[in-house]
Amino acid sequence: MDHLASLALFMRIVEKGGLAIAGRDFGLSPAAVTERLAALESHYKARLLNRTTRAISLTDEGRTLFEGARNLLSEATDLESRIRHGVAQLSGPIRLSAPIDLGRNRVAPLLDCFMEQHPEISVELCLSDGYIDLVAQGIDLALRFGSLKDSSLQAKKIGTNRRILCAAPAYLARFPQPEHPDDLSEHNCLLMRFGTTTDREWPFVINGKKKNYSVRGNRIANDGALVKHWCLEGHGLALKSLWDVEFHLKRGELVPLLESFSAPETTLQIVYPGGSTLPKRVRAMIDFLSKELARELD
Repeated sequence: MDHLASLALFMRIVEKGGLAIAGRDFGLSPAAVTERLAALESHYKARLLNRTTRAISLTDEGRTLFEGARNLLSEATDLESRIRHGVAQLSGPIRLSAPIDLGRNRVAPLLDCFMEQHPEISVELCLSDGYIDLVAQGIDLALRFGSLKDSSLQAKKIGTNRRILCAAPAYLARFPQPEHPDDLSEHNCLLMRFGTTTDREWPFVINGKKKNYSVRGNRIANDGALVKHWCLEGHGLALKSLWDVEFHLKRGELVPLLESFSAPETTLQIVYPGGSTLPKRVRAMIDFLSKELARELD
């Protein structure tokens, strides 16, 4: 196995979270994978992974190699593409992440259009409403709402969106409609969990200033689509991205609430690992998604 292949195996170990499962992707036994990893550590004279019986994690040297290997393999793929298909042809894999509702309803149809234009591109779409470590999981780009907290990432702003409080008519037939955010304490609120954090503080604008209100409810999920389903079924109030629920609002399946206290707008952006030149195919997808999603936000 050549050095590039060994680097690809190392990246797959990190992405899959285990040696055996990564080895199956390469047709290698666990013993062979262990041998390849040992050869890499010997070559770089550094421990690359911390391993226990339950999990693996990158050492500082391993993270440096992971980031460098990712760039090196992307450049190798681009070079092969230019030689085989010419400079105008895009090819190779792209891994991207998006929130579940946004990814399923908005991003997936756009990926179909992009791949029709570039048939040599392959795509892996990872849908998650929780935090995703782009570098550790080998993600090329991600769509995220809100401010960028990871200083190692680059971001391209697409536009703004807002969250809207809503409920199904069936719920409002059983409970009085809230007239002020203070009334939320009397309602069952459907809560989202982002990683280890549950979104129990909902923002509203009171007298021109943002104020967070503590809410509670008997249903919590880390899947925005499930929260929306619960809301449509009449189980409680939900604070959802307008993009996720505007179809249901137009059909009367959900009713907007407390619109005069609407929370501040949030930014939708594409984020990607910084510190390196992006492969041409990734840059092309970022430009394509930015343009198309910005058009839908207008």
